[in-house]
Amino acid sequence: MALPIFSFGQELVSVNTEQVQELKGFKMYPNPAYGDEVYVTTASNGTKEIKIYDVFGEVVLTDRITTNTLNISRLVPGVYVLQVTEKEKTMTRKLVVK
Repeated sequence: MALPIFSFGQELVSVNTEQVQELKGFKMYPNPAYGDEVYVTTASNGTKEIKIYDVFGEVVLTDRITTNTLNISRLVPGVYVLQVTEKEKTMTRKLVVK
């Protein structure tokens, strides 16, 4: 009697090998936001590129700030994703606007 022998192997595949570099000292407040401004600070406090996405993934606000104050007066109450890029490093956080 002969039995077939099958050998199966899996190859290890790495999808994302880039080191994630986060912004040091990142803070965003107040969250939830009740007014027209949100403060975004980092350890270096350089120029920041800001993108805010709605729950559908569409960009609803883009801005470049040199201070730590971001004007959100155009946003309606809801949940957003805030993406901050400074010196080629990016942070993504949830922002709630009341």
